[in-house]
Amino acid sequence: MKTIINTNFGKIFILALLTVTVTTAVAQEEEETKPKFSFSGTVDAYYRSNLTAPNGEEAIAPGSSFANLDGFALGMANVIAAYEGEKVGFVADLVFGPRGSDATFNSPQYLNSAGGGTGEILNQLYVYWNVSDAVTLTFGNFNTFLGYEVISPAANFNYSTSYLFSYGPFSHTGLKADFDLGSDWSAMVAVMNPTDLTELNGTGDYAVGAQLGYSGQFLNFLYSQGGFEVDYTGGFDLSEEFYLGINAAHFSMEDDGGSFTGVALYPQYAFSETFSLGLRGEYFMEGDQFGAIGDVFDADGDSNVLAITLTGSATIGDLTLKPEIRLDSASEDVFIDNDRAATGSLASVLFAAIYSF
Repeated sequence: MKTIINTNFGKIFILALLTVTVTTAVAQEEEETKPKFSFSGTVDAYYRSNLTAPNGEEAIAPGSSFANLDGFALGMANVIAAYEGEKVGFVADLVFGPRGSDATFNSPQYLNSAGGGTGEILNQLYVYWNVSDAVTLTFGNFNTFLGYEVISPAANFNYSTSYLFSYGPFSHTGLKADFDLGSDWSAMVAVMNPTDLTELNGTGDYAVGAQLGYSGQFLNFLYSQGGFEVDYTGGFDLSEEFYLGINAAHFSMEDDGGSFTGVALYPQYAFSETFSLGLRGEYFMEGDQFGAIGDVFDADGDSNVLAITLTGSATIGDLTLKPEIRLDSASEDVFIDNDRAATGSLASVLFAAIYSF
């Protein structure tokens, strides 16, 4: 009798254990497949000052985008809401502040506060569908696939931006298809509104884009309204501490409408888990009749600039501090010195603080 009771007890125990195991596995599987809602973003501010040029009312800045205000200045607040389902999802990316306004300069009708809006600016707004493990369709407004740098300061090593980034497109609105080709290969094709026309088309023209990627290296193509751009973006881990990023691009308009060519190298060295030092060395050349950002260069002839930017990056929890010194040397006297005389060079410093959540 004792043996029978023990045997039955053992069967009951094993059955209970199996039930708990199966229930736990099912719960874990349901948790993994449950749609996920996330809320993230950044807040940044900075101080900038010229070393070889006046500040205050006569302050000037490099001819690249963002971080061009003098004294204590604001970057932007970035708030991103995302929903990730098993097959479908969305991203709603809002930006508030000068950096966000500059990034959406061709969307004045509804999105940009300068056009009479409320100040909420859509940096990105898109939905996506994972058709299969190898194919994803994205529809809406998304940041450009070209270039090494992006709008968000948290995703760049340097706080100020390059000429290549400033001349290239910021965002697109349209439909793109991403393909995982296996063995570290990927591809993308897209049809979009003309470059940086993000809230509506307004022209009747369309742009086409394509990308071929292999193991973190990307070759990008864009054709929009008679302009063609080819761009290479990539980088290599030369050691556990040393990384080298690379960006090179060429843009040209049909019928000699102008062009630009540039290359930038981004060597970065991690001294510890909380401090890194990075250098951006960029050579940028603008061709004849191409309108420059802020009319920095003479549009009647070829111009070039060599820009060297040294940036430190120190993290304190979710806060990143970035001291930076930048030297711009142009082929023309597009800057002024402290005596208000025209000169081809500008030295400036800044200190930025970026909080990520």
